[in-house]
Amino acid sequence: MLWLQNVGFLTFKEIWSFLSDRLLLGFLLLSFTFLIYNDATGVDTEVTNADVAVVDSDDSALSRRYRDALLPPFFKPAVLISRSQIDAVMDAGSFAFVIDIPADFEADILRGRTPALQLNIDATAMSQAGVGGAYIEQILLAETRTYLQPNRPQDSLPLLIVDRALFNPNLDSLRFQAIEALIEQITLFALLLVGAAVIREREQGTIEHLLVMPLRASEIAASKVLANGLIVLCAVLVGLALTVRLVLQVSIEGSVPLFVLATALYIFSVTSLGIMLSTIASTMPQFGMLIMPVFLFLRMLSGSTSPLSSMPNTLSTLLQASPTVHFVNLAQAVLFRDAGLMTVWPEIAKITGLGAVFLLIALSRFRAMLARQR
Repeated sequence: MLWLQNVGFLTFKEIWSFLSDRLLLGFLLLSFTFLIYNDATGVDTEVTNADVAVVDSDDSALSRRYRDALLPPFFKPAVLISRSQIDAVMDAGSFAFVIDIPADFEADILRGRTPALQLNIDATAMSQAGVGGAYIEQILLAETRTYLQPNRPQDSLPLLIVDRALFNPNLDSLRFQAIEALIEQITLFALLLVGAAVIREREQGTIEHLLVMPLRASEIAASKVLANGLIVLCAVLVGLALTVRLVLQVSIEGSVPLFVLATALYIFSVTSLGIMLSTIASTMPQFGMLIMPVFLFLRMLSGSTSPLSSMPNTLSTLLQASPTVHFVNLAQAVLFRDAGLMTVWPEIAKITGLGAVFLLIALSRFRAMLARQR
């Protein structure tokens, strides 16, 4: 009971200290509202309103079908230009795609020939070049097939392939980007707040006040994990309810309480890692330089943008020691596929186990750090 009382008093002190820091509080609220919205909507990997120009030297019914088939929201209405303008508009970046249709194109197709149609792509627009080129190719092939076989527009194969997207019928990446941005903010602040709390105690000299009290290292470390974990969890609830669901209108398929429970365990795991890192750095600049590569490692190799199966086997095996990998799998399964506890309990167990390991290492180093302060 005395241990719990001491942890409770220290937790209250930590929360009050954080709330007194208006700059840090404002940064936290900004990150879980505006920054999540900006990350989800500011970067679009899909083709949206791409600029297309057409050099129509044929001016036939088929070439006009091509021009009319390039429709919003993927493409802006096609702009007619001359062949002599191609290099100039591509160099200026005025158009991402330029379709060059030669003369007698339709006539050659009707005669059974295979005329060439040129598609010029501005490859510096990396997010649109590959996907947009594939879109245009599919559109042109579909229009050609429909024009030549108006009564059989679906190929001559004795089957019809129909794609159905169950959980994201519009194939909108906003849903995934919003949750990915939320996970990034959770990871960053779980590392930052708890580590900054330890470093701040050392730089301001208040750690000596704690050392003269009848407190154990486990009580001090547990209070910092609990206090900063509660702060981040409250910010997650605000970000999920206000930014993700209300502003971005992202529908949640699964259980929010299950996700919150898993988030609490993930925060425990990452804050334990943050305590461990804070015992390595002695100043705030050192701590900042230390957590940046750790955060980038956890973020870029989490499996959210590139699946682990596409990585080298050795790396994917080592990444099993990252709690972010398991939390990303869990979050996607719960929020997008309505997975239940019986499905995601292995990920929850891994996150909790990794957190316990990090906390044991952090306590060992924290005790050694406090002993050097005496």
